[in-house]
Amino acid sequence: MTTLLHPPITATQAAARTVDATKVYGRGQTEVRALDGVTIEFAQGQFTAIMGPSGCGKSTLLHCLAGLDDLTSGHAFIGDADLSALNDNELTLLRRERIGFVFQSYNLIPTLTALENIRLPLRLAGETGDTDWISTVIDTLGLTERTAHHPAEMSGGQQQRVAVARALATRPRIIFADEPTGNLDSKAGAEVLAFMRRAVDDMKQTIVMVTHDPNAASYADRIVFLADGRIVDEMEHPTAVRVLERMKRFGE
Repeated sequence: MTTLLHPPITATQAAARTVDATKVYGRGQTEVRALDGVTIEFAQGQFTAIMGPSGCGKSTLLHCLAGLDDLTSGHAFIGDADLSALNDNELTLLRRERIGFVFQSYNLIPTLTALENIRLPLRLAGETGDTDWISTVIDTLGLTERTAHHPAEMSGGQQQRVAVARALATRPRIIFADEPTGNLDSKAGAEVLAFMRRAVDDMKQTIVMVTHDPNAASYADRIVFLADGRIVDEMEHPTAVRVLERMKRFGE
């Protein structure tokens, strides 16, 4: 696969990063600058949350990092692969092999069982995957007794855990999660977040999550705050109280 190498921002290779990432929608008076020169990196084996007010560019940044949307200018990298240098086939292959994505709406296939949904990305790639790894993922996410169930037979929290397991099944370099607990009640949301935390701690997974919820963000190792398409602050070892206090300042 053809890649364009770029000098790393630090000596340690990041799982994902952007360099002067800019995304503009529209032109003239209708122009919206969703991302305005964002340079950021996401370390391997770390759980990072992206926060900020509505319309600040959170989901845009996530989608551009995951190769689901193109930057207007600048660069987005997964490892050493510059997404802007890849053709459509190469980008599809990279997303399949290195990226997992968890959507707010689960995106499970209703006619497939939980196990079939988990294995779907591998099946589409014509692969069987690492059976031991998939079993470990299923066990870690507490889904062993649910593998034969269809989505309609599971709670929202269980369905989202299946979506997380599906993202983990291919052993991606990084998982992106866009408001993964947005459609869940507090109990189910806490279950999913705890399992994502375990994926980082026990499986050394890298997760980048967009959220508006201070409690959800408190599960992360680090929070990146965006406003008006720019990074305005960061926080290490967050707590829900500290995050809420920081979020209040966006209204100042």
